[in-house]
Amino acid sequence: MKILIIGATRGIGAQLLAQALAAQHRVTVLARNPDKINLSDENLTVFKGDICDPAAVSEAVSGQEAICLAIGVPITFQPVTVFSEGTLQVIKAMQDHGVQRLICLTGIGAGDSNGHGGFLYDRIFKPLLLKTIYADKDLQEQYVKESRLDWVIVRPAGLTNGPQTKKYRVATDLIGVTSRRISRADVAHFILSELSEQRYTGQTPLLTY
Repeated sequence: MKILIIGATRGIGAQLLAQALAAQHRVTVLARNPDKINLSDENLTVFKGDICDPAAVSEAVSGQEAICLAIGVPITFQPVTVFSEGTLQVIKAMQDHGVQRLICLTGIGAGDSNGHGGFLYDRIFKPLLLKTIYADKDLQEQYVKESRLDWVIVRPAGLTNGPQTKKYRVATDLIGVTSRRISRADVAHFILSELSEQRYTGQTPLLTY
């Protein structure tokens, strides 16, 4: 499969890149700093560019079969717009080039998963440290849902650098659910599996152990 990953220089995106190449997918990466991509593979193409640059996004999206959006930002107390503005550019490019499949990574606390992160996360960590980030992630999710794409919004629990276990919970009904932790490797495993299986199109699965 021809896959574009935006946000592949670290975290879940980097795990997804490694796993996708191991599975012999043809992977394109759009990165502001291509030097941070440490992998070399005949199936890997790297474009230098910013997610908010329409021309760069359009070039990277062209010819793809699926787009995986895994961008992140450091903790900040300043207003954040890159998630929503970048996602709008991706959606437009996908519509222009006839690419339908979008997997968008947000996180626990976005949209209607708010309140399912546990006491410390919901009452302290998220409102004090992640308020501006998740305000923009909420808008990002809104734009994805309003698109006419075949989308999946993936909301992982608190992230670890643990190993890939392939044993995790995928929750679409959040009644009574409190998220715990999940490794970045397992989130990447879910995304890669979803690209093949297409089980959660139009849904917002929460991933947790």
